[in-house]
Amino acid sequence: MELAVGMIVLLIMLAGVIDLGRMSFYYIAMRDAAQEGAVYGSANPTHCIQIEDRAYSNLVDMGTVQMNVTIRDVTNDVTYPCQTAISHPEAACIGNEIRVTITDADFPLTMPFIGTFLGGQSIPLETTVTNTILRPVCVSP
Repeated sequence: MELAVGMIVLLIMLAGVIDLGRMSFYYIAMRDAAQEGAVYGSANPTHCIQIEDRAYSNLVDMGTVQMNVTIRDVTNDVTYPCQTAISHPEAACIGNEIRVTITDADFPLTMPFIGTFLGGQSIPLETTVTNTILRPVCVSP
């Protein structure tokens, strides 16, 4: 009887460790991908598709991942989606910020024990990286 109860507790702990390890690995991969996109975007802020491609190429699994690239004009405190920032030359220039956010709303948990405690078999993961734009130089109107 003691062995049966002890095994259940050990299996639940093992399931938690396995899922926590998978989640940590996946989150670090998402963070690295966002950093790669932000670094590329800091040198090429108007190349929106290439920024996303650069980040997507570093992801482990692109299945349920969503990416958002924004540019923030720090002088005027205005944030633009990357595609819109192209039409605002004052936004995509040196000193402003580029932000890459990667979200996985449904990261699956493999062990059913953990899902019963959390209320579902998936959890949301999100990471955001912000870099300073390095070029081009801002042109005053």
